[in-house]
Amino acid sequence: MSVEQPQALGHSMLDHFLLDKDWKNFNHGAYGAFPAVVRAEHRKLQDKVEVGPDKFVRYLYPELLDTSRKAMATYLNVPTNEIVYVKSATVAINTVLRNISFGPQDMIMYFSTIFSACEKTIQSVMETTQLKARKIECVLPMSHEDIVAKFEQTVQQAKEEGFNVRIAIFDTISSNPGVRFPFEELTEVCREHGVLSCIDGAHGVGQIPIDLGKIKPDFFVSITHKWLYNPRGCSVFHVPRRNQNLIRTTIPTSHVLIPIELEHDYPTDPDSKSSFELMFQNTAITDDTPYLTVPAALQFRSRVPGGEDAIFKYIREMAFQGGNLVAQILGTDVLGEPASGREGPCRARDCAFANVRLPIVINASEAGEGTDKTARWPILSTLQATRFAARLHEKLVTDFSASLGIFVYDSALWIRLSGQIYLELDDYKWLGGS
Repeated sequence: MSVEQPQALGHSMLDHFLLDKDWKNFNHGAYGAFPAVVRAEHRKLQDKVEVGPDKFVRYLYPELLDTSRKAMATYLNVPTNEIVYVKSATVAINTVLRNISFGPQDMIMYFSTIFSACEKTIQSVMETTQLKARKIECVLPMSHEDIVAKFEQTVQQAKEEGFNVRIAIFDTISSNPGVRFPFEELTEVCREHGVLSCIDGAHGVGQIPIDLGKIKPDFFVSITHKWLYNPRGCSVFHVPRRNQNLIRTTIPTSHVLIPIELEHDYPTDPDSKSSFELMFQNTAITDDTPYLTVPAALQFRSRVPGGEDAIFKYIREMAFQGGNLVAQILGTDVLGEPASGREGPCRARDCAFANVRLPIVINASEAGEGTDKTARWPILSTLQATRFAARLHEKLVTDFSASLGIFVYDSALWIRLSGQIYLELDDYKWLGGS
């Protein structure tokens, strides 16, 4: 694969992506976007499938998959035999929770900022197992130190009540609001208390540096098509060797499943692939060619001036400065840690998201839309705000060729802005209406 040398970060990067030239993509974190050179590699792979499906699926695909897994393992600083791919982060979370056997005193812990589908998964597992759950309320802004302290206190309290805190789920970067979580410290607390750490890093890989060899979580998943610049849907799923015995089946169950009573007959040659690796190699006949494009995405990133470090710095600063600019124009504020007193991004904002408050107040007790004479901004009920958010998003897309995240949080309406290498501050100025 040949990658043309990208030019300076900013609008010149649009020449490498497939976005319409007039499209303002402030919502990169939702569905991602990838360069034309990666699409070319993807289509070449899809063409190879059609030339000889049997040859590709049986013989070429496993080799190409191993190459991709090795590239991703190097990127995340873990052994290749601990890396597999799945379609989405929710598939990986389901895989973890539906493989673990839970007893009557077992408990799972998670924060109130959890991704909705993951919370629904927990509720579903509770319907068919003896698992108990405890949600940790986390109203942002909240310092990383306070988040970690509250988590540890909740774990200790549950233990005193006689529960076995079996596993905890937490984010690298939460979705709504989009803020960085202290996932490194939370993983360490889990390790100290004998709790399995399951990191939902959906927005992690490609947005911030991730060193799993240093963090050493028990389970980790990240959606690469969001921030790493490869096609949808592709997520990396990391399970260290010490925990692979817990993953008995994929979702759906692969034909490589080895029944427990036959495990002793399975070869344990360290030079051969483990049953864990083989299970995820082919779970169903779907188009898994996005898994094979990770090397192409990583090569594109390596050719960007300054490489990974430059990408991380640019998208972080674009979100930080762009978010501040929009808030200044609107006369509102950006969600972050309280009283950080820093010129650069605080810890919560040390990522490529900015959450800007819209000039609207939400009052759930209000029956109708209106404006209090003493209020600075219009007042909406929660239902009205939710409907308004949907209408606003549709109008932005259809009338202004722009997209961003819009959500209700803590009695306010917010927009979530992504920073990206093809955006410049003038884009955020345009968004603010200045």
